[in-house]
Amino acid sequence: MTTFMTGPRWLVAAGLALLLGFAAIPAGVRLFARRDAPQAATTSGAVVPSFCDGKQKPANLGFTVKDMHGRDVKLSDFKGKVVLLNFWATWCGPCKVEIPGFVELYNAYKDKGFVVVGISTDDSPEQLRTFAQQMKMTYPVLVGSDRGDITDDAYGPMWGIPVSFLIAKDGTICHRYMGLATKEQLERELNVLLGT
Repeated sequence: MTTFMTGPRWLVAAGLALLLGFAAIPAGVRLFARRDAPQAATTSGAVVPSFCDGKQKPANLGFTVKDMHGRDVKLSDFKGKVVLLNFWATWCGPCKVEIPGFVELYNAYKDKGFVVVGISTDDSPEQLRTFAQQMKMTYPVLVGSDRGDITDDAYGPMWGIPVSFLIAKDGTICHRYMGLATKEQLERELNVLLGT
């Protein structure tokens, strides 16, 4: 009996940790969204895909932010599109992994009403221009290094990056990604939100 408890004790601990991890996923959250996934109606009567956050908070798009070329960009100009709002930095390893997928998605879906907006949390415009050219970033890249009103107040607190928000056409936050947002998951969700 003692031998059994000491040998596979780590298996029991790993199993319990796995169960606790699954228990921490909120009810109704799906790990994989399907294009034909059932949809639910919100209190306002709008139909929302099941992978969207049931609370449906409006995204705060009331900001004007400088892009890497010094031009003003109004986030409110993107209302009516599906927006992937991505907070990132040039030094961030996971950010470098997900950016090529964002570029591919933006190029494939921009004519269908989708936009990626990258807000760098702590890079200079010069660093951003060089990095964006190297990574072939074709979507808007904004300078958020001095914008705690956005990164902390409106969309935070952020304990790390990357953090991304998938915003529906009506301006509500559908999904928040903490860490890597994969191209495959985003594409499944985009197809539903864009009706493609």
